[in-house]
Amino acid sequence: MNSPAPIIFTERTECQDCFKCIRECPVKAIKVENACAAVIPEFCVLCGHCVEVCPNGAKHVRDDLEQARKLLKDKEKVFVSLAPSFISEFPGVSASSIIRALKKLGFHGVSETALGAERVSGSVAALLQDRTPRVMISTACPVVVNYLTRYYPHYANFLTPYVSPVLAHCAMLRETYGPSIGIVFFSPCIAKKGEADRNSSLLDIALTFEDLRRWLMIERVTFETGDDVVENFVPHAAQEGALYPIDGGMVAGVKAGCSVMEAECMSFSGIRNIQKAIAGLNEIQLSHPVFLELLACEGGCVNGPKAGLRSATALKRTQIIQYARYPRSEIPRRLSAPSWEGLRADPVPVMGYSDKILRQTLQTIGKYSTEDEFNCGGCGYDNCREFAKALIDGKAERVMCVAYMRKLAQKKTNALMEKSPSAIVLVDEELQIIECNQNFAKILGPDVEKAFKARPGLEGVPLQEIAPFYSLFKTVLDKGEDILNRDLRHKKTVLHIDIFSVEKNHVVCGIFQDITKPTIHKEAMIHKAQDVIKKNLETVQQIAYLLGENAAESEVILNSIIQSITKPELE
Repeated sequence: MNSPAPIIFTERTECQDCFKCIRECPVKAIKVENACAAVIPEFCVLCGHCVEVCPNGAKHVRDDLEQARKLLKDKEKVFVSLAPSFISEFPGVSASSIIRALKKLGFHGVSETALGAERVSGSVAALLQDRTPRVMISTACPVVVNYLTRYYPHYANFLTPYVSPVLAHCAMLRETYGPSIGIVFFSPCIAKKGEADRNSSLLDIALTFEDLRRWLMIERVTFETGDDVVENFVPHAAQEGALYPIDGGMVAGVKAGCSVMEAECMSFSGIRNIQKAIAGLNEIQLSHPVFLELLACEGGCVNGPKAGLRSATALKRTQIIQYARYPRSEIPRRLSAPSWEGLRADPVPVMGYSDKILRQTLQTIGKYSTEDEFNCGGCGYDNCREFAKALIDGKAERVMCVAYMRKLAQKKTNALMEKSPSAIVLVDEELQIIECNQNFAKILGPDVEKAFKARPGLEGVPLQEIAPFYSLFKTVLDKGEDILNRDLRHKKTVLHIDIFSVEKNHVVCGIFQDITKPTIHKEAMIHKAQDVIKKNLETVQQIAYLLGENAAESEVILNSIIQSITKPELE
């Protein structure tokens, strides 16, 4: 029952091109196109971190709930494989109540995935007992399997040759109840959906605990308590396998009393920690086997991307340990799990980047020397060179570079201010000039014009010290009401003015036209000036906008404005 649809996808209308998903993605499996950050399925390891961190909820997980409901109609018997993290996911709810609720949804029986985990532990323990010096890495976490086979293919042969606990459990259920049964897996993991897609002969559908809550709500099923009939897991309850969702839980099932002081068994959780842990792994000098239990989510599966509570790790860990009662004398168990025949390296394409190509690409975003490489991370990449590689690969766009776009916006803003036939000034709430053009300095007289030449833009100069009409700006700042289409007598000239808010009560812009020309009739000139100013209003709003921090779309806007401004408006 495979589905070709991507497991994680972006809703384009919800993406605000903040690049947070790129910043947080451990493998940078995100492509930005037309200001939308989309997941690249063949690069994605399905950790689900982008889904968690997206501030606008633009990253979505494929909804397989309807397929599960259809499976219940199509199959005579459908069983639940319930991940052991259910213990911390539904605290205070008895196993009997959970089983009863799942049966009300239509499931024939509920079984603990931990039973499959115990089989995997038995198989790994047998490998360790032969004492052959080698590194072995657990296959319980599908994110880790994806990560190693795609990004560390030379470590793929370190993966233990056994299926994951859920697949081992599915094989056990089919052996017990027949190959034609249906199986639906519930967990806090998104990546298990991919595992189900690839192994549909064993596992029909993987859903999340979030899906389960939604399903229960749709069917109006609750976790009832106090029922005289006690429901039990089939074929029997699990024991030490229930420890798998916490880091170190698998190790506990592989080796009784395993200590952190023993190099034989080590546990690491969190994809960033795993990156550090496996560095130089193939250089270890071994005299005995070493087993690494790796879980992509920090703290283990209890903190999976679709867990209801993503904190209180110590509390959840305690709940799991208290639930998992088992005879330590029987560890390791003499159980075996199926081999994973199809597990192999599937490396992502690795591009080579010459220094010349990198330098040329960096220059397209204004990086002409190492001093220009700020490595601010605003684009989502760790440094400017990684961003340049993404540009070469077609995964990024130049507008993602904040420093480049800000510099570009400032350059083009300066060009606009210089080329505009109008006198333009922007002031802040303190009536200090943010920027003005030379035409503005000219209308205020030779002294101001001289000051402008010494200090282009007059940034920081108090408006009240150079402009007698500063009170008009103060009025707009205080009241937030624009002053438009007004004539003002200034010295021996008449100025047609428009003063309006760019950011209400914070930034105000003024546009001035000298409409006293001895060779042109005043009324005709006023009419002409009004047409020009009407055009310039939108222009200056864009200028003011570009002077702020958010200038990502400036290039297209500015090019069009420059073309219109540079044409002679007053002849």
